[in-house]
Amino acid sequence: MTKINKCCVIFFLLVPLSARILKIKQSYYMATITFKGNPVNTKGSLPQVGEQAPDFKLTAGDLSDKSLADFKGKKIVLNIFPSVDTGTCAASVRAFNKEASQLDNTVVLCISKDLPFAQGRFCAAEGLNNVVTLSEYKDSNFSDAYQLAIADGPLAGLLSRVVITLDENGKVLYEEQVAEIADEPNYAAAIASLN
Repeated sequence: MTKINKCCVIFFLLVPLSARILKIKQSYYMATITFKGNPVNTKGSLPQVGEQAPDFKLTAGDLSDKSLADFKGKKIVLNIFPSVDTGTCAASVRAFNKEASQLDNTVVLCISKDLPFAQGRFCAAEGLNNVVTLSEYKDSNFSDAYQLAIADGPLAGLLSRVVITLDENGKVLYEEQVAEIADEPNYAAAIASLN
């Protein structure tokens, strides 16, 4: 066997091994949360405090694309949840809507996979106008960047309940992946991180 053939054989033998190692590394970094007490996993780890937040593309109520750059110069609360059609998710939108009215130079982005029409209908019915709703219904650009999609269980494919706050330059100030999906986030800690 020539040197070139030996190199090719070794390369092809190692490729599947490296793919297996990558898969092990990815599963190692999965977060485990619960849904009604039963363990479920997310697809990875959240951005950490002090890191630059990844950019994203989400859909606004008018069907326009929005990215992190659209909110540059403002402090940002990312209120992320599975669906506005559940009691806890709806409560988080109401709570952050109330808090947002008292925050200077801050925007609250409420993010789910719900259609923009459903998000808008909910906010209109509730009289909520201090938050911006954004949808990930088109693709998984946002949840891939932030590694917070639910990987298994009955809510697989939806976004886990997460709150992330960012400074005016897009650096992470605070992050919480709520341990039990049915529980509300720590609103006070999230708001305190913005001061």
